[in-house]
Amino acid sequence: MEIIAHRGASHDAPENTLAAFRLGWQQHADAVELDTWLTSDGQAIVIHDGDTKRVTGVAKKIATSTLAELRALDAGSWRDPRWSGEKLPTLAEALATIPDGKRLVIEIKCGPEILPELERVIAASGKQATQLVIISFSLPVCTDAKKLFPKIPVLLLSSLKQNPMTRAWTPRAETLIAKAVAAHLDGLNIEGKPGLDADFIRQTHAAGLKCFTWTVDKPDVAKRLRDAGIDGLTTNRPGWLREQLR
Repeated sequence: MEIIAHRGASHDAPENTLAAFRLGWQQHADAVELDTWLTSDGQAIVIHDGDTKRVTGVAKKIATSTLAELRALDAGSWRDPRWSGEKLPTLAEALATIPDGKRLVIEIKCGPEILPELERVIAASGKQATQLVIISFSLPVCTDAKKLFPKIPVLLLSSLKQNPMTRAWTPRAETLIAKAVAAHLDGLNIEGKPGLDADFIRQTHAAGLKCFTWTVDKPDVAKRLRDAGIDGLTTNRPGWLREQLR
């Protein structure tokens, strides 16, 4: 099971910063996951939300702000004064941190308009397709990304909801698998709730797809999913969770 640092080692450092990514590698994560948006001047910047308020204290929308405007903000102090001065990284900077033998999982938070810039940045990074994974909740984005990057694994993200009356979980494995197969994707990345069970994972594998999960910080849940055959598990605490699993 691949252990993936969610927004870097975000339990210990401010999420989606170079400090969090480097700490994720230091904690022996197999991969680091991040989120990316396109700025108003066409640059791929790393941040989860569509605006900067939560992680900088200043409200600026990513899509209507320039890279320079966003880079002027402090993205570390909200966690702790010792992280003061951490900037919102560019995707290029994040790619440069990947050690040999490790992978970067890139979640596209905006629409397909970012794909040409993604192509440019990835090409300039010199990183191999085996060092990258692309994920998105948007099926159209995943579909377009797979066409543009045929050698890079592309996974469809999905949350899970339980019907309080029937106790059934949706969307069903069959539904998500059908969408991924039709779009020639490489797998699914599913919320780590009880609806993601051994049968769900078995069905995904039977369709020739990988099955990843997000975001799991509880050792008992991680052990259950590992034993059920999950391929990759995203966590805020990669080093700590690996020790618990031992």
